[in-house]
Formats: sequence, C-alpha cells, structure tokens
Amino acid sequence: MKSLLRLVAIVAAATMLCSGTAQSQPKDKVVLMLNWYLYSEHAPFFLGKERGFYDQEGIDLDIQEGRGSGVTVQAVAANTATFGYVDVPTMIKAAAKGAPVKSVGVALQLSPMSVMGFAEKNIRAPKDIVGKTVAITPGDSMSQIWPLFLKKTGIKETDFKTVAGDAQTKLNAVMNGQADLLLGYVMDQAIKLQDATKKPVYPIRFADYGVNMISSGIIINSETLKSKPDMVKRFLRATTRALEESEKNPETAVDAMLKANSKAGVRETLIIGLKQTTALYHTKETAKERPLRVSMSDVRESLDLLAQYGGLDPATKGKAEDWVVLDYLP
Repeated sequence: MKSLLRLVAIVAAATMLCSGTAQSQPKDKVVLMLNWYLYSEHAPFFLGKERGFYDQEGIDLDIQEGRGSGVTVQAVAANTATFGYVDVPTMIKAAAKGAPVKSVGVALQLSPMSVMGFAEKNIRAPKDIVGKTVAITPGDSMSQIWPLFLKKTGIKETDFKTVAGDAQTKLNAVMNGQADLLLGYVMDQAIKLQDATKKPVYPIRFADYGVNMISSGIIINSETLKSKPDMVKRFLRATTRALEESEKNPETAVDAMLKANSKAGVRETLIIGLKQTTALYHTKETAKERPLRVSMSDVRESLDLLAQYGGLDPATKGKAEDWVVLDYLP
C-alpha cells in the first residue's frame, strides 16, 4: 500500500512539474493582418482571443487591421505578418506571379462581393452600370475581381467612370452623389450605407453572374509553413473553434470585437453582418465539415474562372493543391 501511495505521489509530482514547465514556455508571437478595417467578418478572431482559444494553444495573437487583400498578401509574403485573412483568389493571383504564400483554410466559401447603390437609383442589373460612376479601392480584393465580373457580364471599363479612395471615401462618394455605386461586401458596406442614410441599398452580387468564387481565408508565408508546422496547426485549431463559436453566438463575438475596439461599428448592425457572414462558411458539399475545410472542387472552379476571365495566366494556373492546403486543419 505504501509503495502504491509513493508511486501515486511521484506521478502527481511529475505531472505538476510538466504542467508548470508547459505553462512557463513562452508563447509564439503571431501577427494576424486582416483584409480591411474592422467589420463584422472579423469578430470571430476577437472572440477567440477573449475566450483564450489562442492562449490555450500557446499563441500570443496580435490582430491588425488591413488596407485591402492585396496589401495584406504583400505583408505576409514579406514576413511582416505571420498570417493574413484575405480574399483567396487575390492571393492566388499574387502567388502565381511568385509571392511565397499559400492558403491553409477558406472561411467564406461563397462570395459576398457585390457592386451596390441606393435602391432609388434603380440599378438592378449589370447593364444598368453603363454610364454610371463606380467607387473602388485600388488593391483591395474586390478591385482585383471586378475585371472578372465585367468580362462575365460583357461590360467594358470605358462604359462607366470610376472614382478611387479608401473605405470611408467610397461610402462618402455614394452618400454625397459623387458616385452611383461602390464595390463592397453584402455584409459590410451595404449595411454601413443603410445605417448612415436610412435608405435601402440594392447589391448586384457577383455570384449571381457566374463569379461564385471562394472568398476570405487564412494565408501564410510558404517558408513559415515549412518551418513552423506545429504553430500553424495550433493557430488553425484556435481559429476553427472561434469560427464555430461565432456561428452559435454571433452577439458574443461582436461584443468581443467592440470591447477590443469600440469604433468597429454599431452593435446591432455588426450582429446582422456576422450572421450573414457565417451563412457563407459552408456550401452544400461542406455542410457537415468544420469551418475552413473548403471543397477542393470549389478551389478548382475558382482557378478556372481566374484563368478564363480574371487575368491569371493559364500557364501559371497550376493545381488547386498548389495554392490551398488543408493538411494543417483540425
């Protein structure tokens, strides 16, 4: 009996020692750069941080706002950000030209991209864009995919005018009449326009005209993927939990983001936007999968669209597995 008690005591002491050693190990400092200024789509990351999901995986997470997917891809390629949350087709176009980046999971598997304006202007179809003025942000994901939408719908860039500016400039341009339309996400800019003006907004969704590509996902530098595979797995475990929890409790996720940055938006609007966002996490094919686990057939379809209409050189198109890898997901 004494021997058994002594053995139990030794095991307990060893367990405590190992636990203390694990807890004392320094966390990996990880920078996640977003695709844009804060809006509803980003709330899950803040929920994951507040709930300790990243801490539990040994990750000290720093969430940074972005200025467009193209800019964030450059930051990850240059290793100034560990991970990026970007439009994956935009990343593919950069990677095909040599940027050392890959996607390790796709959150939005249905595209939220739209060109939108006030419903009172009666712009309801692509043909109605002719003769109008469209506000864009050079370098963001929508400006990268916009030429693909134009080609698919038979509109020439000379058929309309454009004005360029950042996120707020685009909104202001439509609100003050300098532009008739802007490029935006259905769960972001459309809601912000309605909030600011109390006027209904009509979005022309890219997906309704054959540009139904995968959208936002997690990217990383290819060398970091090779050198720190365990860190990547831990980050994706925490992120998957954060997305799942946000699907169940969008209000809690929004509150976590507003706690971190009170200027992220209006709570009620952000909740609506997040619910619209989580509805894009799965297709029929991935309905039973955990978030981020995209169907590779959808990646292949996106590649085909990019090569046919979106400026991707067919010679550098490669295979879906060249750009998106799912091996690190839980």
